[in-house]
Amino acid sequence: MNSQLKNKKEEATIIDANNLVLGRMGSIVAKRLLLGEEIKIINCKDVIMLGKKKFLVKKYKDKFSNKVVKQGPYYSRSPAEIVRRSLRNMLPYKNSRGVEAYSRLKCYNSLPSILANSKKNSVENAKMNPQSVFYYTKVGELSEALGFVRKQ
Repeated sequence: MNSQLKNKKEEATIIDANNLVLGRMGSIVAKRLLLGEEIKIINCKDVIMLGKKKFLVKKYKDKFSNKVVKQGPYYSRSPAEIVRRSLRNMLPYKNSRGVEAYSRLKCYNSLPSILANSKKNSVENAKMNPQSVFYYTKVGELSEALGFVRKQ
């Protein structure tokens, strides 16, 4: 029984999301989750969203203000939760297959000490090309503009 749990923990793929474009990374990760892979994404604060910071902050603030606070929907301001919710929207999360795939996804703002010694992968197709992209914002900057306070 314990050996099965250890094997399950070793099967998780760890993706370092530093300087990866959110949409490109998300589409690849969503496909892999649907195929049954367990994925942990680290450094979510360094994920890149394409667009001007001013526009993205306005878009997210409109999401917060266009609702009755007590009734939801609830949007988190944490970078890891912003990335996780974006990936949820790329999955068929309203049926059982999507719920199971979504449960296999874990997101972290930085590198947790548990995963410090493990092998980290990257998604080559999702790397940002600085020559072709003019306006971009890191998810960490967006979440701080929305009021997220990082714990020291």
